Amino acid sequence: MSDEFDAMVSAAQLLDRCRSAALATLDEDGAPFASLVSVAAETGRFPILLLSDLAVHTRNIQSRPQASLLFVEDAAGAADPLVRERLTLVGHVRRCGDQPAASAIFLNDHPYAAVYAGFADFAFYRLICTGAHLVAGFGRIARLDVEQVFPQRDG
Repeated sequence: MSDEFDAMVSAAQLLDRCRSAALATLDEDGAPFASLVSVAAETGRFPILLLSDLAVHTRNIQSRPQASLLFVEDAAGAADPLVRERLTLVGHVRRCGDQPAASAIFLNDHPYAAVYAGFADFAFYRLICTGAHLVAGFGRIARLDVEQVFPQRDG
């Protein structure tokens, strides 16, 4: 049995499985601020977020768009949380130009969000990824080529 590590496959599978992530933004003083967000990770494209203008993380993004998303494998029952696969994407967040298309993608993964997705203070955003770092287990750490993780990226 082969136990070869393919970082690109691990990253793609993790993005396919995760529907939420920790969003890290910079506040008005430049301090890090982390929050939990729902994410639609359409295969090969930068992740989509549905954010409210009332949220602290959205106000942070509006003044400083730099951000990162941390995706973590759900390893229920794992005694050591550090055994979970995790992927950090770094970049900047920008409002989606085509809100109806982003809505269709996002609501496919998060149908419950239809209740508030149409509210005036909500909009769809993308993390325009400039870097990726995968930790897939002990000795399985890789800095990933963004062009390979997101071949169909759109910003």
